Amino acid sequence: MFDGILMYVIGGAVIGILARFFKPGADPVGWIMTIVLGAAGAAIGGYVAGMLQVSNRALVWAIAIVAAIVLLFLWEAVRGKKARPA
Repeated sequence: MFDGILMYVIGGAVIGILARFFKPGADPVGWIMTIVLGAAGAAIGGYVAGMLQVSNRALVWAIAIVAAIVLLFLWEAVRGKKARPA
C-alpha cells in the first residue's frame, strides 16, 4: 500500500514538473500543489487512456501530462490570479 502511494507522489511530482515546463507563462503554484496536480493529472490521464484503450506507456504518460496541464490552467482560473510575467 505504501509503495503505491509513494509511486503516485513520485509520478505526480514528475508529471507536475513536466506540465509546468510545457505550460507557457509563470505558474504561481508551489511544490506541494505541483505534486497534487501532477498526481491528479496522472489519475485522470490513466483513466482517459483506459477509456481509449491506449496501451503504449509513453502515450499514457503524454496523456497524463496533458491532463496535468489542463489542471494547471483550471487551477489558475479557479484561483483568479494571473501569472506574473517572468
